[in-house]
Amino acid sequence: MRVLLFLSLALLPIGLIAISQTQQIARDNRASADVLLLAATEQASSAERAVLQTAFSTASALVPIVELMHTDTERCSEFMRAYQRANSQYSLVGFIRTDGRMQCSSADNEFNFSDSEGFRRIVDEQKLRATALQNGAYSQRPVTVVSIPIRANSDTTGFLSVSIPSDTFDRVVEPDRPMKPLALITFNEDGEILTTERGLDLAGSEVPKGRIFEDFVGEPPSVVFAPNQKGVERVYSIMPLVPGAVHAAAVWPTTTPFLNPGFLERLTAFLPVAMWAASLIVAFWALNRLAIRHIRKLGRQMRRFAINRNLPRKLLGNGVPFELVEMEAAFISMGESILRDEATLEDSLREKNILLKEVHHRVKNNLQMISSIMNMQIRQAKTEDSKLVLRRLQERILSLATVHKNLYQTDELVRVDVAVLLKEVVNQLLSVGLAPGSNVDVKQSYVPLSIEADDAAPLTLLVSEAMTNALKHICQDGRSESRIEIELVSTGPESARLSLINSKGGETDEAGTGLGSRLIEAFARQLNGQVEVTETEDSYEMVLTFPVPQSNKPTYDY
Repeated sequence: MRVLLFLSLALLPIGLIAISQTQQIARDNRASADVLLLAATEQASSAERAVLQTAFSTASALVPIVELMHTDTERCSEFMRAYQRANSQYSLVGFIRTDGRMQCSSADNEFNFSDSEGFRRIVDEQKLRATALQNGAYSQRPVTVVSIPIRANSDTTGFLSVSIPSDTFDRVVEPDRPMKPLALITFNEDGEILTTERGLDLAGSEVPKGRIFEDFVGEPPSVVFAPNQKGVERVYSIMPLVPGAVHAAAVWPTTTPFLNPGFLERLTAFLPVAMWAASLIVAFWALNRLAIRHIRKLGRQMRRFAINRNLPRKLLGNGVPFELVEMEAAFISMGESILRDEATLEDSLREKNILLKEVHHRVKNNLQMISSIMNMQIRQAKTEDSKLVLRRLQERILSLATVHKNLYQTDELVRVDVAVLLKEVVNQLLSVGLAPGSNVDVKQSYVPLSIEADDAAPLTLLVSEAMTNALKHICQDGRSESRIEIELVSTGPESARLSLINSKGGETDEAGTGLGSRLIEAFARQLNGQVEVTETEDSYEMVLTFPVPQSNKPTYDY
């Protein structure tokens, strides 16, 4: 790929020059096409331009007369009627006051446009405006109304309005044109359609999809490519007819002759790309034949070895560069060395695991042997205090033995399942500490939780001490409803809570030494946890909150 890159860089200056020249030619052709299209639009809209510009000029010419006569409505109306008769292309000429009343007009009656939304918009904007009405107030037919504001001392006194029947545009004689648009649409500053040459239905379907004519208001004459409402690609040439009031949009098919580049123009744009592509194809073919395919084969051999540790049975073959042959030989030698090292490492790891399990097994057996010896000591003890002390010590030793038993039964050897461990320890303590027929309701609930071996020992001893205290304080006379509840829950990704609740009722012969409480606090500190003990009238509750790191602690070589 680097050869292809360098070859591309060598051809880049020539290619950039060719592309730049091609783009400049394309821009010049596009600019010429836009100018021709706008000129054709100007010719196509000559009738609309003439009628609308004349109407605005008429309105402007009538402003001084209205300023003189608007107070004499009768005289003003007579003048308007005379003017309308002399200019029959207008259906209504009149002066509308800012309150919406038209008393000076060419009509025989008075009109009030105060409730008209269109008139309120004219009052708000106070500028040149053209509006299309499907039903004129006077003529009762489609008209285009142009209006200009009349001001006196910077205050607007009203608007001069001229109504143009829609058929007036059709009566204007236009010269023959070599090119005719699919549709010609005029619209005002708000993007509202004023006139069309092919009817409103056709004009509505030829409006650009996803855009409105208002988007083009205030823009210079432009040519836009966009789909119409039916999704057909069209060309829109848009230009102002009456600046600040009326615009024209001509719709052209994309097959318009000067919009499509000729064969030579397309060929000129294609040549730089063809030259670059041909050079790259030749270079890539040569590089692939000499090196790339052999490197890919060697890469597949390496990936296969990484996945399933299989070395290649077939070599790269003849005609391969000497460097690649050496690379393959080095890879095979390295792979064989890795396989030997991994086999040795697996044997060593398996032996280590077996030895470690044997260590835990022997520690468990030794602790159980010590427990058996202590059993003999308990039976020979003379006093109950001595028996109690030895039994408590035996329970702690058995708890440690349970930890080592769970460790050598797991595959990891460094983490144990707390749920299995605690259940076994608690059941062992219950079998020894609960007398038959004691009627004690024991509930155990543990979530599966994995902790390290370093934390398993203090947690097991803590539970052993807490269970011993609970068994000492509950009532075991068989008549009372005593209970012990043990629950282990996860409180977060790396935290847990252990709670032990027991009812009260048991009586001890004498006050305790407090050793169990001190041991519980010491074991909690080893776990980096916190212990809370709550005593009520009928129960004791111990809650241990401790962290459960998911990552193993670092191992030190002592």
